[in-house]
Amino acid sequence: MAKGIYVSATTPGSGKSLIALGLADTLHRHADRIGFFKPVVHGDDAGADPMVALMKSRFDLEDQRCRGGLTFTEVRGLLAEGKREDIDARCVEIFAEMGRHCDVIIVEGTDLTGHEAAVEFDLNARLANNLAAPVVAVVGAKGRSVAETAAAVDVARKELAAEKCTLLAIMVNRADPNDVDAIAAAVKPGASGRPVYVFPELEDIARPTTGEVGAALGIRQIAGRADMERDVRDVKVAAMNVGNFLNVLHDGDLVIVPGDRADVMVACLASSFSPEFPVPSALILTGGLAPDANIYPLLASAPFPVFDTTDDTYTTARRVSEVRSEIWSGHRRKVASALGLWSRRVDEAEVLERLHLPRAERMTPLRFLHDLIERARSQRRHIVLPEGTDVRILRAAEILYRRDVCDLTLLGRETDVRELAASRGIDLSGINIVDPATSELRQEFAEKYAELRAHKGLDLARALEVMLDGSYFGTMMVQLGVVDGMVSGAAHTTAHTIRPALEFVKTREGVKIVSSVFFMLMPDRVLVYGDCAVNPDPNEEQLADIALASAETAAQFGVESRVAMLSYSSGGSGSGEAVEKVRLATDLVKNRRPELPVEGPIQYDAAVDAAIAASKMPGSSVAGQATVFIFPDLNTGNNTYKAVQQTSGAVAVGPVLQGLRKPVNDLSRGCTVEDIVNTVAITAVQAQATAAQAAAPQATKPEPAAAATVPSAEAKA
Repeated sequence: MAKGIYVSATTPGSGKSLIALGLADTLHRHADRIGFFKPVVHGDDAGADPMVALMKSRFDLEDQRCRGGLTFTEVRGLLAEGKREDIDARCVEIFAEMGRHCDVIIVEGTDLTGHEAAVEFDLNARLANNLAAPVVAVVGAKGRSVAETAAAVDVARKELAAEKCTLLAIMVNRADPNDVDAIAAAVKPGASGRPVYVFPELEDIARPTTGEVGAALGIRQIAGRADMERDVRDVKVAAMNVGNFLNVLHDGDLVIVPGDRADVMVACLASSFSPEFPVPSALILTGGLAPDANIYPLLASAPFPVFDTTDDTYTTARRVSEVRSEIWSGHRRKVASALGLWSRRVDEAEVLERLHLPRAERMTPLRFLHDLIERARSQRRHIVLPEGTDVRILRAAEILYRRDVCDLTLLGRETDVRELAASRGIDLSGINIVDPATSELRQEFAEKYAELRAHKGLDLARALEVMLDGSYFGTMMVQLGVVDGMVSGAAHTTAHTIRPALEFVKTREGVKIVSSVFFMLMPDRVLVYGDCAVNPDPNEEQLADIALASAETAAQFGVESRVAMLSYSSGGSGSGEAVEKVRLATDLVKNRRPELPVEGPIQYDAAVDAAIAASKMPGSSVAGQATVFIFPDLNTGNNTYKAVQQTSGAVAVGPVLQGLRKPVNDLSRGCTVEDIVNTVAITAVQAQATAAQAAAPQATKPEPAAAATVPSAEAKA
């Protein structure tokens, strides 16, 4: 039967959903099949609970592994009829059904709201016992002093013990940020001696978005950009003249103004289009008053949503002030903030030690991507993003910062970057912005570049001009150790992205060619395809280099390397120049890495299917179970990865460049925000490996590196 973990609030307003989300993120990376169960939900439909919906989408859970139980109305009715056992029986039944499909199930209890808090506490305790689920108790510190919070922890322990509950952990949430350390010191250790984790109140989560305000008030958008994920940082009522109003307006303020105040509307628009002035998150026009007809065309161009309501200004302001956001709203920035806070405050290894979970056996796409973020976070690195005026890059940077993945530097004219971010409601707090044109590093970089390219006749004047290019400036930051890696290509070709790296970062010693791989995330495993993006027709030595680099990349990311050197022929069944190239490349790999499992030439079907492998290549340690696939040329590799991606539903992550001395990675120009986040995380992990290699003692010096060729722009996937 599945193991259950019951997340139970012990005080109202504890913010237990953050704890449930953090636990799910941790467990998803360490168990094959997690589930989420909410025994009692508010609302009329147990299957439409927003927290259930968030868990489904976030962790790709099927309906049978993510469910609601009874509605609170149903529970209240059964309690009134004295049928408490019916509640228990129904929840145990659902839990048992889920247990057939799960290894571990996170159960989120009720919220302990209002005068029914005592009843709910008793209900949660009974359910935890009936589900045989140890309890993670969440104590809310909002509005409590340090002493009161410590006392609440003691009370929670005593009350759960009185109910005969097994206490797995206590976590204090929503503490005043200034009191976190004092609370941690004041809380007495329990019988187990395990730590009590303390989380500060996080404004990024509590702030509502423009969409949440609009939905809570039931108001409609009449103009402006339909950006419903902009954070509402504060609320301003325009009850003064324009000059005074602009003096108190700040970025992210939601402005409430009567519908006939054209002066305030125009002032807000003018402010949003000026880089020196703040950008509101939204406008709400009150009183049911229609703006002047000449104002509508201006409002249409607003970079934020404009709503209207029939309520008066006072009523609207009061209703807006009552809107509070929740993690289960599902906004990716809020989820990123929550998971970043979890990773900073919780020792995951210690928590997992308490759980005694069975070891995960399958590597799913979602687990690979979650592992990737965690690996990047484990040894913090600094990544530069040269395309600071691409909105996708800015959104990805915000998420990476909120999730606490790595340090970031954006390149671009600072006023342009910040103006673009403000116009789209993107928060770049904590992210460094460097303008190559005005940076004090430009002179140093140009001198170094002129020195490295002197044999090509490059002088300092030309080098200074070249360093205005973000790719060159960013790559030199990597080369001179200002940052640890670079990610670019969202708005540039592959050639533009990696040409600077080939000019002066160069390939690693012993490597003759820069190549690439894609991580192909299949439903139950991760495969590595190389080279599908850079080299059109590698010779046998280059093909061997690609195979060795791909095996090393696979190992860096937790994929056990079993290398298939692909051809249209398996073993000795075929002949020809193309087959001979693969055969010679396979021999080179075996000579250089005798311990590495490698097979070639081998056809794709024999490499992946055990039954076909038994017929075509019996006794092979690779056939039928290959994990790293090396294609003989770019035409084959690029078409194969796209065919697999489109027909099997596999997620392709990449291209990931390999063979350089320091990590530089390319993006597809059609990349999404998630693609950028993943590629930055990959680059950070590569930077960790580069640092480890630099710190390790060198045994024997390999043969000197040869020059690499710059790929054509058409090589971009």
